[in-house]
Amino acid sequence: MKQRITGYHQDDENHWVAQLACGHNQHVRHDPPWVNRPWVVTPEGRQAMLGVELDCKKCDEGAPADEQPGPQAIVSR
Repeated sequence: MKQRITGYHQDDENHWVAQLACGHNQHVRHDPPWVNRPWVVTPEGRQAMLGVELDCKKCDEGAPADEQPGPQAIVSR
């Protein structure tokens, strides 16, 4: 199911995680050649992707919402 990106946070290994409108979290790594998401590595890129929809497999599975780190979207790091 498609869900909008509403914010970001970093996990314990400093990988970027998108916070989705449904309450789920999804890693958005830039790890070429397997995953090519250059927008993840800059604050401007992350800001530009707010509101964009990602496929949420957790929604498809009916999973409960994930724990969120806080109300603020982290974009500037």
